[in-house]
Amino acid sequence: MITDEGLYNLAISLGSAAAFLIVVYHFLEVNAGDNKQTASAKTKSVKAK
Repeated sequence: MITDEGLYNLAISLGSAAAFLIVVYHFLEVNAGDNKQTASAKTKSVKAK
């Protein structure tokens, strides 16, 4: 059976990891380049038949 101290440490560890991953996700999302220009450039370069 898990002790109160073990459960406390597990909750703190998982909560800290979740908060860290949320910060990393938002950092990557904000700094991600938009691919809209690349997609529109590809469609313009294709010749219609």
